[in-house]
Amino acid sequence: MAIVDASTAPAVGIVIVAAGSGTRLGHPEPKAFVVVGGRSLLERALEASFSLSEPASIVVVAPASHRAGAEEIAMRVAGAARDSVRVVVGGATRQQSVGAGLAALPEGTREVLIHDAARALQPVAVFERVVARIRADGVGVVPALPVVDTIARRAADDRVVEPVDRADLAVVQTPQGFPFPLYRAALASAAADHTDDMGVHRAAGQPVVVVEGDARGFKITTPWDLRRAEQLLGAERPALRSGIGIDVHAYDERAPLWLGGLHWPEEPGLAGHSDGDAISHAMCDALLSAAGLGDIGSRFGVDDPRFADARGEVFVTATLGLVRAAGFEVVNVAVQIVARRPRFAPRRLEVEALLSRLVGAPVSVSATTSDGLGFTGRGEGVTAVATCLLVATPAAADPRR
Repeated sequence: MAIVDASTAPAVGIVIVAAGSGTRLGHPEPKAFVVVGGRSLLERALEASFSLSEPASIVVVAPASHRAGAEEIAMRVAGAARDSVRVVVGGATRQQSVGAGLAALPEGTREVLIHDAARALQPVAVFERVVARIRADGVGVVPALPVVDTIARRAADDRVVEPVDRADLAVVQTPQGFPFPLYRAALASAAADHTDDMGVHRAAGQPVVVVEGDARGFKITTPWDLRRAEQLLGAERPALRSGIGIDVHAYDERAPLWLGGLHWPEEPGLAGHSDGDAISHAMCDALLSAAGLGDIGSRFGVDDPRFADARGEVFVTATLGLVRAAGFEVVNVAVQIVARRPRFAPRRLEVEALLSRLVGAPVSVSATTSDGLGFTGRGEGVTAVATCLLVATPAAADPRR
């Protein structure tokens, strides 16, 4: 994860602060790793950062206990741009964490954006507005929304002292952006610990202006906020999603045959890292495809010892957990198997009943041959093709809990 050198560094650097606890959110893990709509808050914050119209150097500031998890998320989101992102460990305060993030940015950085992972739904258009205003005026920039509620000042005994003119007030969001050299100097000279980045800049005598924020950039702090985020994400996606999955395995005479969750005595088994259950594996790929969660290889790789020699139902159960965490329920699954062996018809209903109970929705399975064509026709292996239909639900549980 090496950031490019100063001579080729992107102009924009983004520090994503992901070291906060999830105490008020009601989760035992740091807030940035809580799942909303099938993706962690950190993953969603990174997706916005990588959606900028220009390249950026990105630094994630994570707690030491979750550094490895943050690196895995960052690498997955970055894809081919993984050299542009780093993960560092945060400090005891926000200001110290931001300092650690700034120190990891390349010297060629000209504008820095500091963003809370907890504001995971902030649209990329807000990032673009902040960058544009920094470049236009060379000042600190924060996105903000007008205050729409009536505000009152109260006394210690809860009496209302006086209303406050809301015309002079604003709700400040992130990312907060600054000319990088100026902000780095402001942080180095800070005499007090600030809970807000613009406070550091203003304490150094530097001006800060506002640009238009977005209501979707609210901070996810409480269980109510988490539910609100789930509802917003649910409204943005179609109610129904379809998926397709294909799995192929060669016969292995030394192994027992597990297919459709059943053991088939006196039949050649299927080669693979697990039990080679092509029906179950194709179902997993179809379900993950429909939910937009990748595929069975990326989710349950061959390097994961938990799934060595695992039965197909283990993969299906784990996949269902991910799908439901993403806010979906299964409507139905259909599987077509192409093979010369085993003779499937006598146990078709048994397979369908087992898989339907496992999935909690109708699963239909049919079988055919390829009329002697290809490797299935030559009796060398099995192909399974699965399709599924999912329906969006309003809320989801974290599959890691």
